[in-house]
Amino acid sequence: MALPKVGSIGEYIREQRQQAKISLRQLASAAGVSNPYLSQIERGLRKPSAEILNQIAKGLHISSQALYVQAGLIEDREPPSDVITAIRADHLITERQRQVLVDIYESFRKENRAEDEQTSQNAHPQRDPETDDEQPLPEEFLAALAPYAADPPSSSNNDTVTQDKEG
Repeated sequence: MALPKVGSIGEYIREQRQQAKISLRQLASAAGVSNPYLSQIERGLRKPSAEILNQIAKGLHISSQALYVQAGLIEDREPPSDVITAIRADHLITERQRQVLVDIYESFRKENRAEDEQTSQNAHPQRDPETDDEQPLPEEFLAALAPYAADPPSSSNNDTVTQDKEG
């Protein structure tokens, strides 16, 4: 049952290699694997490890995440946008140019998501009691609450409260 999935990663690698106009030998050399091993991966006879996929991705100048998704090692969290699909379908530019365009586009999207999250947090600020910089209660309020507190106030607070009451 795992064989079709293995075959699909091999087919994907072959497609990417052919689109990049790289020979099997060139990719094997760039990825640091043998020609027969890469050939077996492309034909679906071998299942590459995550490390080998990473080396192949570097050799192809593509995202290793794309190979991991194709191999079933990770789930694709977000379907590719129409822009990315169009960039990857354009064969008038090189694979490296396509990857640079995708990287730029993704950086813009990431920046916008961060700005959206910041705007959302500013609209609904969440208070963290440990880091809040609220002003302490005035001494007279603390003195009034002292009989109800679990811990008795410190002697310095008593002195201050006594002085306030007398003065």
